[in-house]
Amino acid sequence: MKRQAFGLVIGLVLLMAVAPVFAGGSREAAPAAAGNPIVIGGLTSLSGALMDYGQQMQRGFELGLEYATGGTMVAGGRPVQVIWEDTTTVPEVARERAIKLLDEDEVDILVGPASSADAFAILGLAEEYQRILMIEPAAADFLTSEVGNRYVFRSGRNTAQDSTAMAAIITENVPGARVAVFAPDSAFGRAYAAPFVVALENNGGTVLLEEFPPADATDFTPYITRILNSNPDYVFVIWAGANNPWRQMSEMGLFEATRVSTGAPEIAALRTMMEMEGNPGFTVYYHGVAQNPVNEWLVEQHVARHGNPPDIFVSGGMAAAMAIVTALEKTGGDTDAEVLIRTLRGMEFDSPTGMRYFRSEDHQAQQSLFEITFTRRPGVDHIVPELVRVIPREDVSDPIQTVHPR
Repeated sequence: MKRQAFGLVIGLVLLMAVAPVFAGGSREAAPAAAGNPIVIGGLTSLSGALMDYGQQMQRGFELGLEYATGGTMVAGGRPVQVIWEDTTTVPEVARERAIKLLDEDEVDILVGPASSADAFAILGLAEEYQRILMIEPAAADFLTSEVGNRYVFRSGRNTAQDSTAMAAIITENVPGARVAVFAPDSAFGRAYAAPFVVALENNGGTVLLEEFPPADATDFTPYITRILNSNPDYVFVIWAGANNPWRQMSEMGLFEATRVSTGAPEIAALRTMMEMEGNPGFTVYYHGVAQNPVNEWLVEQHVARHGNPPDIFVSGGMAAAMAIVTALEKTGGDTDAEVLIRTLRGMEFDSPTGMRYFRSEDHQAQQSLFEITFTRRPGVDHIVPELVRVIPREDVSDPIQTVHPR
């Protein structure tokens, strides 16, 4: 019966439905005594469809703990330990592994996961067990709005902030811009497109049309043709997957006809986007764009230890660790959920992209993003995001959709 009910919940998340309320008990937080470790449960995709994202997040989180504790792995006077569990990018597994961390390992805080569906599957457990869940990097905006609860915080950005950043860039460059949207016909594509339309219109722009080809499409001809015929000032492309539309857009002359904009993804995906050269966009993180001491340390250490620069989800994992350590220092190592909630609300914390803070009403982190131009550089095997300007966090702030009880 429980398994059937849980399967229904996961189906609903894919339709952006509202989460149920889980009921249950809790245990007392461990006393903040020296030598009594703080145990963090890391829950992410160490295998499965989002394995690369999860492995990056894990690496970044561990580097973040090292940086934030000055290499001591002590926060608020207590040693910090992390127990990692693999969600396999399957929501049912994510929930089972989260229960294991909470029941058997008795972790004080949960962090992760990579998948928004995995995150949805464990939101209620945070409330049931009265533990803080620090979401990273799952980005669906509903996780900190209608389905969230007061135990859930997100240290990274959400899809609505991404869309708001893109709308701000387009209307800054072309006031009153007329825009076509190109996105997969999926929960992912529509979740990005919907807040973009609102943000663009709020900034004085107009959406001419929205094209939603199937997520597994390989021929985009009719969709690109309709966009060309609409004669837009910009095309906002939202895409993820190997069957990307860039080459066909180039072959059909879209890049010559108008500006094509998108968000810069992880480096592996940037290798498939060479056609974007010279076009504008935004990025959450690129190692050569963020300019601050935290990122300098991260790049130096990541290259020294792994032989390559950090990617987008490494940065996110580091930010989550820095947020948790900042809170634990303020509480003197007290991991009681109510104490942490009071501390985290409105709290500022540093990250590889600069200072962020948790909005008190919905626990969504507010942060700056970056306007970039896609460029080619000799010897680099991917299109390179080049900084144009830092977009202030107030310009990419998404609307508050829920207010958690005090």
